[in-house]
Amino acid sequence: MTTLSARQSTLDAYVFDVLMPDLVGHDRRPAAFVVYLFLLHSAQALGRDQVPASLQTISVKTGLSKSAVQVALRHLKRRGLIGSEETGSQVNPVRHVLRPWRRRLEAVA
Repeated sequence: MTTLSARQSTLDAYVFDVLMPDLVGHDRRPAAFVVYLFLLHSAQALGRDQVPASLQTISVKTGLSKSAVQVALRHLKRRGLIGSEETGSQVNPVRHVLRPWRRRLEAVA
């Protein structure tokens, strides 16, 4: 018998209440939302904001084509949701996942 372990992830309400309607509805970039969810979940699983993830890895894990992932990453960079600088190698870049709404909330508190 095979036992599957489910990883539980908690995401800020902002991601679904504000970011999803903004990226999917307003920007008409549902792939960008899916890629961001993947990167955010991966970052939380690793316990840090930097995620080693190639285009191929993101493509396989999300079910999107590599070209759709490239377009989504460019859009996320423009929106300030991932860092503009990639570290690591070209084969396995490390992507910096940003959460700009947290800075705004901290500034208000």
